[in-house]
Amino acid sequence: MVLGEPFTIGEVTWTPKDQLSYDAVGYGTVATGEAAGVSAAHKTLPLPSYVEVTALGSGRTILIRIERRGPMVNDALLELSPDAASQLGIAPGAHAPIRVRRVNPPEVERAALRSGGRVPERMETPEGLLKVLRRKLADQAPLLPPPSTPPTMPGRLAIEQNAAPAQGPASAPKAISPVSPPSVPLPSPTPKSEPKVPVTSQAITKPAKAAAPVPGTTRGKELVQVGAFSVEANARKSAANLGAGVTRVGKLWHVRMGPFANRAQAAAALEKARAAGYSDARIQRAD
Repeated sequence: MVLGEPFTIGEVTWTPKDQLSYDAVGYGTVATGEAAGVSAAHKTLPLPSYVEVTALGSGRTILIRIERRGPMVNDALLELSPDAASQLGIAPGAHAPIRVRRVNPPEVERAALRSGGRVPERMETPEGLLKVLRRKLADQAPLLPPPSTPPTMPGRLAIEQNAAPAQGPASAPKAISPVSPPSVPLPSPTPKSEPKVPVTSQAITKPAKAAAPVPGTTRGKELVQVGAFSVEANARKSAANLGAGVTRVGKLWHVRMGPFANRAQAAAALEKARAAGYSDARIQRAD
């Protein structure tokens, strides 16, 4: 992983940084050179790193590998390779509104992108969240130093802070003018840490209590699988922070949110789990 030295575009200095919780809105352009694979250029994220990019016009979301520095203009957040732009549905020459969110994908997806292939598209972003993102983009100044703050779905409560000590937001490069806060209420940035506890071969010495099932689970509904824990106390602490349920499956304790009546409700819960630091959270059908 490479960061590199600060560099200047016009009168603005950009400082590369390993920002795990990076989540920003801006504009994407399409590279005219020989950028290969589903890749992109970014000004500050490590090389390489992986991001989920959402087209705010359509809600389509794909996984992209950041491989280069750029774009070398201050009014664009990301420069997409032709293959990435094609998968995202952005035409060459477009200046398209996008969301860029750093993620930690599984190795099989990393390998596919490294070899020049594609991975399946992510679930489309619900219209309610797209409206929040578009308003956030409209309210921010043209130059917004990373990271910006993840939005919340309209009418939902702010996400509770994790028990771990909170870190302050990354400071902006000094050459960039202050940005007025957007009109849409946003939660404070939460450091993205790995909440899962690795499974070990240590035997459980005390009989485990029966886990409380996810309330109202019925066939044909949507669940959000937050994570699987080898220690019951850790699972219940995570569930309490998210308002989720705990179910024992074999030797592991699964934390799940739901069930939800439709995909849109599950998508909102998925955003909540990921913003709380559970980057591997996924939507699944209820058993």
